[in-house]
Amino acid sequence: MSNCKVSVVIPTKNAGLLFEAVLKQVLLQKTKWPFEVLVVDSGSSDSTISVVRENPSVRLIEIAPSEFGHGKTRNFAIENSTGEFIVMITQDALPINRDWLAEMVSAADQDLNIAGVFGRHIAHSDASIFCANELDQHFLSFLKMPIVKLDDSKRYLADEGYRQYLYFFSDNNALIRRSVWNKIPYPEVDFAEDQAWARLIVEAGFHKAYAHKAVVAHSHNYGYIERLQRSFDETYALQRLFGYGGVSSFIGALRGFVAITRRDLLLFIKANRRSRTDWISLMHMPIDNLMRMLGAYLGTHGNKIPIKIRIYLSRDKKLMNA
Repeated sequence: MSNCKVSVVIPTKNAGLLFEAVLKQVLLQKTKWPFEVLVVDSGSSDSTISVVRENPSVRLIEIAPSEFGHGKTRNFAIENSTGEFIVMITQDALPINRDWLAEMVSAADQDLNIAGVFGRHIAHSDASIFCANELDQHFLSFLKMPIVKLDDSKRYLADEGYRQYLYFFSDNNALIRRSVWNKIPYPEVDFAEDQAWARLIVEAGFHKAYAHKAVVAHSHNYGYIERLQRSFDETYALQRLFGYGGVSSFIGALRGFVAITRRDLLLFIKANRRSRTDWISLMHMPIDNLMRMLGAYLGTHGNKIPIKIRIYLSRDKKLMNA
């Protein structure tokens, strides 16, 4: 599309029932400038392809499952798009209103030095109060400094928390400035490609912005094994890429379990309304927290785990190979 300001890119594979609503909401965005939508599918066997083809304005590129990589596929999609900005969302991230895309671009337009923008996530309506609260508190923390850059090199070397704050970026709901991507594409890593890219851009002197009003509903109701696998993937990747985010000892994992379970119990007690779903979530919460901390412990020591077991522990590998 000529004179296209934004290219919205959605990588898909067996996107499920929510994807139709996601695509519809993207296409209904209200903007003062033209935008295009590009779907890159890596071997869906469900209704994903037919949903895309029902919308002729959406460009579809199909790749072999073996060609997929989190950074690699996103770079490929950007190469095949035309917008000044590229907005990345995932197949299960539902924009909650028709101003989502405009809000994302508005955040980027504040300063030409802003290389990337990430937007807020809220929980889907079927999520537990624990999941919803965790997302709310996480994204509220970015309101204090919605635009950040690496402005303290000594602190950067010494303060792990500062590095984590600078690196956080989620391409479940994010914008990338093409002129910066031309110089700094996504690194081709197998997980956490978004945070790995954020590290590169802040170290290169660019800024990163947070768009609180660019909101998507994005959360997961993991089973116990899925929770362990997700925690393993995340911790193993953050340890390898950045050297942080781990739980070095089993005792430390148990202490973490006690701390987050106490936090969740206090949240439940203070909740003004508790539905039947919340009571069910309360029963599942301790085991879910245990699986989270066990996954973090195993992920910290991932390099010591035999590769066959490591593949079994990885939810991401299972999704890619499905």
